[in-house]
Amino acid sequence: MEIEVLSTSGKSVAVLSNVNPTMTIAEIKKEIQKNNGMSIHRQSIRLEAKGQSLKDEESVKNLGLRSGSKIYVRDLGPQIGWKTVFLAEYAGPLVVYLWIYQRPWLFYGDAGRTAPIDQVVHMAAICYAIHYVKRLLETIFVHRFSKATMPFFNLFKNCSYYWLFTAYVAYHVNHPKYTAPSVAWIYGGLALFVISELGNLSIHIALRNLRPPGTKVRRIPVPTGNPFTLLFNFVSCPNYTYEFGSWVGFTIMTSCLPAGLFALAGMYQMSIWALGKHKAYKKEFPNYPKSRKAILPFVL
Repeated sequence: MEIEVLSTSGKSVAVLSNVNPTMTIAEIKKEIQKNNGMSIHRQSIRLEAKGQSLKDEESVKNLGLRSGSKIYVRDLGPQIGWKTVFLAEYAGPLVVYLWIYQRPWLFYGDAGRTAPIDQVVHMAAICYAIHYVKRLLETIFVHRFSKATMPFFNLFKNCSYYWLFTAYVAYHVNHPKYTAPSVAWIYGGLALFVISELGNLSIHIALRNLRPPGTKVRRIPVPTGNPFTLLFNFVSCPNYTYEFGSWVGFTIMTSCLPAGLFALAGMYQMSIWALGKHKAYKKEFPNYPKSRKAILPFVL
């Protein structure tokens, strides 16, 4: 079987010979790479120039392709590994926050050396560091990515968001004129932060166990023996729910407006992701629990 590969502009990219009906889109990508040199990670294969990207596991036979058929490939541009981006975007806040925590002269002048430091400032630095160390360790040992790469530009976009917001929050929490809230607010916020961090980790581990190594298998996530995973009974993306809870806790603990803005910005973005995943779950699984919301129980 022979299939011609065209660019989305209609230019011939390659002619693939000896294609058999059992070949998958992933294998087609490898053949295109051999013929054209375009990395498999830069390829988006589709049946029409403006059609949807085909999944790697779809086969030539199931797609109805025959000898003489044409498929289209879109060049996604330079790519970078998901893990690399995650490590960069999470390592940055850890370094930035702990640097500003030391009250460098560059930010605070001589006042940074003489003004007393409240206990909650130290607690906030520890919490911030724990959060991003956890994220780094999860990236290395827990997360299983369904896609190998993302557009290279995302490295700068993601890092800018995390690094600059961290500087904004850290500058105010560590400012010589920062005023600590009451003890009740500090420890109430700390309790919410700790509970949410444990919940977030528990959900990530549960999601990891849903997907066997080296596969793209998708299953309906359900509670495990870990009580933190009971939130799966109410929302599709409890990892985002707990993430938001962590930053609400940090905001209460520090009573810092920039921390609250960071929590709200994160909630806005995570809500978009959660709604998309919730919609995908319902579309893929006919028996998906109808009572579940996307990210906030009974609300959203």
